[in-house]
Amino acid sequence: MSAKSDRDGRLQVVLCWHMHQPYYKGPEDSEYLLPWVYLHGIKDYADMAAHLEHTPAAKAVVNFAPVLLEQIDDYTKQIEAWLKKGTLIRDPLLAALAGPGLPVDIESRSAIISACLKANENRLISRFKHFKELAVLAKHALENEAMIHYFNDQYLIDLLIWYHLAWVGECQRMNDIRIRSLQAKGHAFDQDDRRRVMEMIWETLNGLTQRYAKLAKSGQVELSVTPYAHPIIPLLADMNAAKEALPTISMPNLEEYPGGESRARWHMRKGIEVFKKFFGFTPKGCWPSEGGVSEATLKMMEEEGFDWAATGQQVLNNSLMAGGGDSPLPENWVHTPYCVQEGHLNMFYRDDGLSDLIGFTYGEWHSDDAVGDLINHLVNIADACADNPDAVVSIIMDGENAWEYYPYNGSYFLHAMYQRLSEHPRLNLTTFSEVLGRQQQPPPRLSKLVAGSWVYGTFTTWVGDKDKNRAWELLGEAKKVYDRVVANKKFSKRKLMELEKQLAICEGSDWFWWFGDYNPGDTVSDFEQLFRNQLSHLFDLLGEPKPDYLSEVFAVGSGNPSLGGVMKKNE
Repeated sequence: MSAKSDRDGRLQVVLCWHMHQPYYKGPEDSEYLLPWVYLHGIKDYADMAAHLEHTPAAKAVVNFAPVLLEQIDDYTKQIEAWLKKGTLIRDPLLAALAGPGLPVDIESRSAIISACLKANENRLISRFKHFKELAVLAKHALENEAMIHYFNDQYLIDLLIWYHLAWVGECQRMNDIRIRSLQAKGHAFDQDDRRRVMEMIWETLNGLTQRYAKLAKSGQVELSVTPYAHPIIPLLADMNAAKEALPTISMPNLEEYPGGESRARWHMRKGIEVFKKFFGFTPKGCWPSEGGVSEATLKMMEEEGFDWAATGQQVLNNSLMAGGGDSPLPENWVHTPYCVQEGHLNMFYRDDGLSDLIGFTYGEWHSDDAVGDLINHLVNIADACADNPDAVVSIIMDGENAWEYYPYNGSYFLHAMYQRLSEHPRLNLTTFSEVLGRQQQPPPRLSKLVAGSWVYGTFTTWVGDKDKNRAWELLGEAKKVYDRVVANKKFSKRKLMELEKQLAICEGSDWFWWFGDYNPGDTVSDFEQLFRNQLSHLFDLLGEPKPDYLSEVFAVGSGNPSLGGVMKKNE
């Protein structure tokens, strides 16, 4: 009789949801330039918790980027201050919703109208009759700005409320009488209605971390973390790591990122610190930003106390090929956790095919058919892995962006998936730490890890393009100034902490993700301007003059990638 894929004969399956939004707030007390933190908060972060709460037998790993946790907390405090004292909210879209007034200038009113069209037209706009009618008028107005003069405050109030109603998570939509009554009212919303929506937003955001902490305490969810500001750790530590998977890659005019190894370690430690602040315990696992790993990165993670990390399957493919020469890949190689060389950190690898089916395909299917197809794939893997007692399928993807492309925010799909996977006699829905706790044999070891990310197994999404390389050069120059000034000036402890955080924001991966002409022009423009603003603020905090080049646009996009570029498909 062959060994089984788990002690009770079931294949281990881990659903790992990565929750991340970049740092959208401008320098110091300036406004949030984009509203995605609170919008995904009321829609996706709330819904993802609710689906697990409604299916107690289901399990998942939920990974949080620390800068997301901090921004959710900041929004919560700002909205509470507005509700109690009328303090101005530093997000233009949310401030417009709150009222009581509205901007009077055409530019600001145009910006509100434009912002309220930034949603999936099929799933979020056309679904609601009143919102669809308002959106038709909005499009005409943006094509002929003179029309905006004829749009009164009532139109803007109705548009703002419908935009936020559309972004409400499906679980809350079904259970919150305030949402249902506002949808039934449909139009002519007043200040009381605006306040009700604000109260709903505050309640949802205020309860998010507590809900996930409760799920973790019950053992239903394993919470893990990403380095603080979501930097590409291997590139900070050694820029040449990009050449391991792609020796011909075009590199920036920057031999190394100054002091990069110490900065990489700072992000890891700060990430753990912020995680503990919100959840009260130390995480055992880490999804390194974008699954970016290298041998040096894994060593650092071990030294910082992590038991496991995860990355993309192409990284494992490259590493097995490098370590085994022309030898064929082991059978079911992607469903086996590995350690690297003599290290003890267990590495899990994303099943790209199954993860991308959820991210890019199943949104167009009937939920029962989609879940049935997923289960068929998993059962086939269970059959193929019957002789490997430690086999695990790792489905890893972001936890927010896909659901906008599903009907009803993926509610029917997620409910059916959790229910049927948790009840299936051949499958064991579990977490990475539980997988390690039931390992029946020592994990196989890689003689070499080829540095890379979950995207194609390379770092080309963040370096190699001329605009991405230019951004690295700007960051590298700023870091040299930072090092010189910090070494020569005596800053207070508080000031040093402020400087470290500002530098960390500039080191985030999302700037580099969006630079490149294959991305949408409007999005590239938003991130390019914000990146230069953040670098400029770093110079201000250091008391140094800003270089002239920080006033010059260096990246312009013109592409039309799938799903707007928020997710990538491994093809």
